[in-house]
Amino acid sequence: MRSGPWSPAVNRRVQAGVFLVVAALTGFAGFYFNRGGLISPAVEGAAQRLMSTSLPDLSGKPQTLSQWHGKVLVVNFWATWCAPCREEIPTLMKVQMKYASNGVEIVGIALDNVDKVRDYAKEIRIDYVLLIGGVETLSVLKDLGNRAGVLPFTIVLDRAGKVARAHAGALTEASLSAVLVPLLSR
Repeated sequence: MRSGPWSPAVNRRVQAGVFLVVAALTGFAGFYFNRGGLISPAVEGAAQRLMSTSLPDLSGKPQTLSQWHGKVLVVNFWATWCAPCREEIPTLMKVQMKYASNGVEIVGIALDNVDKVRDYAKEIRIDYVLLIGGVETLSVLKDLGNRAGVLPFTIVLDRAGKVARAHAGALTEASLSAVLVPLLSR
């Protein structure tokens, strides 16, 4: 029995074609944002601006990322309305627990309403630092190489504050650990 204008075989081919297009775009985005680990001077400059930018925490108190200088810093840009961001948060919580004693700090910068972030953080018990990004954060995000404004977007900074990795899309525990472990011995 047919449902819709095409036969089941045509529907499967269309679905396979859509899957291949999405896979190709995902691969291109991964290549574009992670070009062999090469970090441009412009990205380094944007990271330094981010380190000195004051952002409010969930209680409204201004914070700067420079307070964690000397630690390996994982900065994750996210929003409560972003499904991949929400799926990635438990991974970030595991990584924070696993590597905190080795000098790793996870900082989530939400591009969202503070009340929504506070409620969501309480609901799932986010145990790492959360800051609220504003308009200036969007500019820095683009300068970090995320011109499309993809969320989630993560940068990993070594203990000296240099960008070790920039990644668009959700990270797995294994892929994040693969970046962090070599940085812990430095």
